[in-house]
Amino acid sequence: MSARDSILNRIRAVKARGEAPAAAARNEIGEYIRTHPESPRPTGDWELVPQFRRMAAAMSSTVDDVAALGDVPGAVAMYLKGQSLPLEAVCWPQLANLDWAAAGIRIHTGRAQGADMVGVTGAFCAIAETGTLLALSGEDTPASASLVPETHIAVVPVSRIVRGMEDAFALVRAERGQPPRAMNFISGPSRTGDIELNITLGAHGPFRVHILLVQG
Repeated sequence: MSARDSILNRIRAVKARGEAPAAAARNEIGEYIRTHPESPRPTGDWELVPQFRRMAAAMSSTVDDVAALGDVPGAVAMYLKGQSLPLEAVCWPQLANLDWAAAGIRIHTGRAQGADMVGVTGAFCAIAETGTLLALSGEDTPASASLVPETHIAVVPVSRIVRGMEDAFALVRAERGQPPRAMNFISGPSRTGDIELNITLGAHGPFRVHILLVQG
């Protein structure tokens, strides 16, 4: 039995719910989720990409374009130089085969360490309504790469921009079925207003979020 199963069984025991639900019960729950009508949603005649840009900027993210995925290393190098940041980063494994060396960037993959100043990640999708990125945790998509470094650079194909959060959850169910252990919604740099209501960026995570929209 895994640690997760052990914890869930203890919760069921406290709640007097017996063993884990049978497959039929799980299917019934899944069918309810699939067929349950949506709650009312805001209307708007905006287009996805321009709206995402506007809302990401409102969340203090910066946004740039690249024509194709192969152009990402050069765009990252240009951004890092413009911010006087070191040309090195921790990178998601799915992006490791890009030609980082040609752009003069040293990368390593896996979980971010405390010394990592820059993290380069993808995103499962982006949400136009709020300028938010959705990242799913996993072996090849470590959350630490977007949470530990001071600067987070996210690579997002424009084809992965959806209208609202409801559409993001629907996409997760359609493509992944079972949600992962963690789903991180990233709306700009980390911020807090705990001290005299003054907004401070980078309090609990990156204080820079730069998004590269891949057009092709």
